[in-house]
Amino acid sequence: MQNCSPAKLFCGSPPHSVKVTPERATRARITWSAPPAHVMSNKGREYCLIVEGAYLSESEAVRALRDPFIEDWVEQTGHFKIHNMDDIQVTAGVTLGSLGVVMIDERLFEIASVDEQRPLTEHKAKGVADALRRQDMFDEINVEPLGE
Repeated sequence: MQNCSPAKLFCGSPPHSVKVTPERATRARITWSAPPAHVMSNKGREYCLIVEGAYLSESEAVRALRDPFIEDWVEQTGHFKIHNMDDIQVTAGVTLGSLGVVMIDERLFEIASVDEQRPLTEHKAKGVADALRRQDMFDEINVEPLGE
């Protein structure tokens, strides 16, 4: 049996047959404070990774991104087929096949989601960045809002 104080109307949730109306409810003072502006402004925002590496083309950077994950996949499963790209998890909620690479300057590349249904959130982008740091294929890795 739950320990209830006499001041409480119910212990836990009210029974289904009881409807709590304003007459039965006790007065409560509810205050709401908005979250900080930086939290509100990042909601729904898409992120990317800006990486630097000694690669002369996009295709070299794509290989640098994919090869370590494909090697791990082959070690675990014994084989690899191109359709496995969407099965290989880089981090929670992000598959290797959902990432694209664009060269933005010499040795500088942008890695972003190519799947419109699953954009990189800040949390996912940080997870991808951590995974890339563990693979040690790029010299510098930064997470930034996409388009900035």
